[in-house]
Amino acid sequence: MKQKLKTHKATAKRVKITASGKFLRRKVAISHLRRHKSSHLVRSADKRYQLSSADTRRMKRLLPYAF
Repeated sequence: MKQKLKTHKATAKRVKITASGKFLRRKVAISHLRRHKSSHLVRSADKRYQLSSADTRRMKRLLPYAF
């Protein structure tokens, strides 16, 4: 019998998957030394951005039951 695939829990906590199958992520380096960054940078980093298409294959392997 084939084994079950395990979900990578750290990835599951950091990435959100839309209904159409796109991966949404947050920008990095926003909580560290925040006062020196511009307000425009801080506001834009709070939003979610789509993951690049080159990384989606790796994400599908880390989150096998997310679809």
